[in-house]
Amino acid sequence: MANDPKKPRAFRLSDIAAEETGTREAPRAPVLIEPAKDPYEAEAEALLEPAPAEAEEAAIEIAQKKGLGRRWLLSWAGVFWSALSGLVLLGVGVWVNALIDDLFARAPALGVVGLVLAGLCVLALLVMGAREFAGVARQRRIAELHAGFAQAREADDYARARSLVAELGALYVARPETAQARDHLRELSHDIVDGRDLIDIAERTLVQPLDLVARREIAEAAKRVSVVTAIAPRAIIDVIFVAAQAVRLIRLISTIYGGRPGMIGFLKVLRSIGAHIAITGGMAAGDTLVQQVLGHGIAARLSAKLGEGVLNGMLTTRVGLSAMAVCRPMPYAVGKAPGVKDVAPFLFSKGEPKG
Repeated sequence: MANDPKKPRAFRLSDIAAEETGTREAPRAPVLIEPAKDPYEAEAEALLEPAPAEAEEAAIEIAQKKGLGRRWLLSWAGVFWSALSGLVLLGVGVWVNALIDDLFARAPALGVVGLVLAGLCVLALLVMGAREFAGVARQRRIAELHAGFAQAREADDYARARSLVAELGALYVARPETAQARDHLRELSHDIVDGRDLIDIAERTLVQPLDLVARREIAEAAKRVSVVTAIAPRAIIDVIFVAAQAVRLIRLISTIYGGRPGMIGFLKVLRSIGAHIAITGGMAAGDTLVQQVLGHGIAARLSAKLGEGVLNGMLTTRVGLSAMAVCRPMPYAVGKAPGVKDVAPFLFSKGEPKG
């Protein structure tokens, strides 16, 4: 059959040209096609990985300044809200005055009761205002400690490092669980003469145990959000629960690191967290992240509802990590800043194929 004249012989034009000219081409090397990594998967992994240390520290300081700065007082928005608040308080005062006059006109005893109640309201308002001011000042002091530690460590300034470590210990003086660490740091402040080493020891001794508590709270919040999102029958329940968990997590992390945020303090911390997320670009909203993470990774193995739960868990974790960054009184020097995979690895293990 090999010499069957009816079977056409396969040939190439290059072979005919080579026979006519008497030359023969060298055999071509085989072309290897390597599998390319999915661009969506690569971009999603980049979003979930922590930023470099220098970029992360710069983003934290910028976010803290944006959230805790005083520039809004001199802006037109600050003037508007201040004037509006003054008008509201003036209107309430006029109404209370008229009410008390009317009570005195009806019966002197009612007027006295109304006057006492109004005085209690004013006293409570002053106490709440003082607490709000103290909470904002405390959070601003934490931000100043953060920037001061970064500068002292970079310059290896022993005097500045010793002063900052003393202030850090005073920040947690009301916590009995930190007493041993504070005593240990007080003793080492007289023995260690290297500022950078003193700051690193303070981070290991006093701040890293708080990091473990904060990371545990973030992981638990991510688990709750994932489970509730997966079983909730209505989307509005998902939105309300995720928002409530985010608010609770931010307040809790701020308290863990020494802050006492009231309403105004919480809004300032929230502004810092939003600025940090916007600067680092670690949290993408909308369909882009859904396509990157769900469409090309987890949703390929999980149902749509479970995929939504995992996504909400990732976003909750990212908010918690940003809260850690802006509320932490020291920069990450001994270890790197944690990422989503470090704090909530269970979000990536679900649905992995076996074998």
